Amino acid sequence: MPEHDENTWGGRVARYARVGTAVGGLAARLAGERVLGIRVERERHAAELRVALGGLKGPLMKVAQILSTIPDALPKEYTQELAQLQADAPSMGWPFVKRRMASELGPNWQSRFQSFEHTAAAAASLGQVHKAIGPDGRELACKLQYPDMASAVEADLRQLGLIFAIFERTDSAISTRQIQKEIGARLREELDYEREAKHARLYQSMLAGTQGVHVPDVVPELSTRRLLTMGWVHGRRILDFVAEHPEARDELAMNMFRAWYVPFYNYGVIHGDPHLGNYTVRPDRSINLLDFGCIRVFRPSFVKGVIDLYNALRTDNREQAVEAYRTWGFVNPSNELVDVLNIWARFVYAPIMEDRQRKIEETNGGHYGRETAGKVHAELRRVGGVEIPREFVFMDRAAVGLGSVFLHLKAELNWYQMFQGLIRDFDVDVLTARQSAALAAQGLPQAE
Repeated sequence: MPEHDENTWGGRVARYARVGTAVGGLAARLAGERVLGIRVERERHAAELRVALGGLKGPLMKVAQILSTIPDALPKEYTQELAQLQADAPSMGWPFVKRRMASELGPNWQSRFQSFEHTAAAAASLGQVHKAIGPDGRELACKLQYPDMASAVEADLRQLGLIFAIFERTDSAISTRQIQKEIGARLREELDYEREAKHARLYQSMLAGTQGVHVPDVVPELSTRRLLTMGWVHGRRILDFVAEHPEARDELAMNMFRAWYVPFYNYGVIHGDPHLGNYTVRPDRSINLLDFGCIRVFRPSFVKGVIDLYNALRTDNREQAVEAYRTWGFVNPSNELVDVLNIWARFVYAPIMEDRQRKIEETNGGHYGRETAGKVHAELRRVGGVEIPREFVFMDRAAVGLGSVFLHLKAELNWYQMFQGLIRDFDVDVLTARQSAALAAQGLPQAE
């Protein structure tokens, strides 16, 4: 990639033009295919779309990542191309890297490493990762943020705001006001690598003693607000590993389940970006967690609401369901709105409702998801729409993203028993005390 800064005003205009052309072309082609029967050269256009999106740094690239993690959300040709954005976004060149490293660690920064690879090992939405060897011979992963990212994120958030405004003018089913606030808050947090270092240490603490999950160590003396250095962890991409070891599917799914749900039900914390690029597998089938930028801390009452709604659906207790939705932030939900919300809730909770071994896709595959989402959307429009509470946004996104990981793995487990094992001794007061202590130990703010 040329070294010029794409985060300048002119660079942003150019990249939005590329994306606008690509996405507009996609919409026109798919409409033509559907209405006029025109054959679309999907492979070629999918490649064009990936090239356009690959130049983005910020939330618009994350939208592409999310789409690629949900099976059947897009034609397979597009999914295959977009999936490459998870770990293979275009990286910046060595002259750029040297300047950025000097700005973070000083002009003699190279003397603080035995070696530092010139080519990025991975690149993502806000920065890129270089493999290095520390002064003690330890293998390191150095995540370096792109320049002027605060301005780029704000520009992308304004762009998303325009998209949401257009959406709301044409569809009154969902108010996006709280969604925009939540996405903005989380993305601005991701810019702070000092905060991400605290998140990583928090996860080490929360998952200490949890079988099958590893969190790399932070190297504070080689980290800043825009540079995060951690121990390098060896592992393979999950789907590559499963392709060679299909018998490992269930064990990997159990490790993923623990990595995600132990922090949530024990501490009220979730990993808000559970796409496949954020995990790798060790030879012993344990899981490495690689990214801690998008972490969401919930009020303990919200976690209790998740469990209360589960119990309400199992016992058909309408009053308990209404109270759970109120706890989540749905203001005075009407009977009609509760009925609509329950449609989606029953879909999400389905795998943990029956005490038996089963695959996620029995009720939560791509076809069922599209069908359920379509039904919920139509019903929301009929009952006058809804404003999605802030806390619900990343909880739902993360749950769907993690469910897509289980879909890809084709695991067959007793999800009910795994879930019951986590909530059996749940006590909201105990969670409150445990969460408060864990956050305070890392210097992180308490739940909003």
